[in-house]
Amino acid sequence: MPSFDHSRRHAVAALAGSALLSMLPARVLAQQAQQQQVLPSLIKLVVGYSAGGPVDGAARLLAPALGQELGTQVIVDNRPGAAGSLGGNAVAKAPPDGAMLFFGASPTITINPNVQRGMPFDPMKDLTPIAPLVDYTNVLVVNKDLPVRNVAELLAYAKARPGKLFYGSAGVGASNHLSGALLEKMAGVQLTHVPYKGSAPALADVMAGTVPMMFDIIATSRPFIQSGRLRALAVTSRQRNRMLPDVPTMIESGVADYDVGGWFGLYGPARMDPALVARINAAAHKMLARDDIASRLREQGYDVWSGGAELLATKGQSDRKLWATASKGIEAE
Repeated sequence: MPSFDHSRRHAVAALAGSALLSMLPARVLAQQAQQQQVLPSLIKLVVGYSAGGPVDGAARLLAPALGQELGTQVIVDNRPGAAGSLGGNAVAKAPPDGAMLFFGASPTITINPNVQRGMPFDPMKDLTPIAPLVDYTNVLVVNKDLPVRNVAELLAYAKARPGKLFYGSAGVGASNHLSGALLEKMAGVQLTHVPYKGSAPALADVMAGTVPMMFDIIATSRPFIQSGRLRALAVTSRQRNRMLPDVPTMIESGVADYDVGGWFGLYGPARMDPALVARINAAAHKMLARDDIASRLREQGYDVWSGGAELLATKGQSDRKLWATASKGIEAE
């Protein structure tokens, strides 16, 4: 029998390898592709709000854990302004190599496009959804010296002083801004909005008495509520929150159908390699499944929200349509 020469042996081996490769399940091939993706040695996790606020706090909790799961360093990069749009725009303009990711708060993705005239980027077109992270509810807090003890007393106080009751927010179009705007529409009161560059300075001014009230994420307000520096009147979710079980909902307080929440998600620039997206998503999923991370998120008033990139994309699209109606008449430069 004739023997194969050296080159023919290599050809047969290559064909055999290709045949075996084609027989591998798609899941295995995807895992191999993820492993072959080279990540940057340093990833900047951009936060569109100031340091010390709720978005920043959650990002600083998750950044090192994400880095551990990815095998690289992840650091927080604060770029506050325009209710998160400045940070989002920086990521939208970055190369799609994974070196810069966006820790996106839902208002930047779903509300800003409806209220910011000349917004420099479109979150639906210029960002790549990677992974959902957490969801949350807000709490209505007031300065401890404001002479109201519940929502009914607050609304009576506001109606007696039309336009003279101020509320702070993280910026025009932020979820706590529209929470206040929604309260105006649903309760028939006239409030005056005071936008800040993030929730942290707004909350500081509420405690100082500069502005008397605001809606804030439970994660950051809870310690001050417990210490007596703030008074909690109601949470914005349909059900009571486990972190503030004695605080009624807005619905219980007489504002029918008031149900507002938000979420954080991980995004990259547009046109990211799907294999890179899958790798980062898998790392985020593993991170959120860790008991130490999940428990710390729960302690801060958050709920873990884990899933595929398509879940984040769908949620962003549906919430953007929802806020298009709620934000009618509100516009920011």
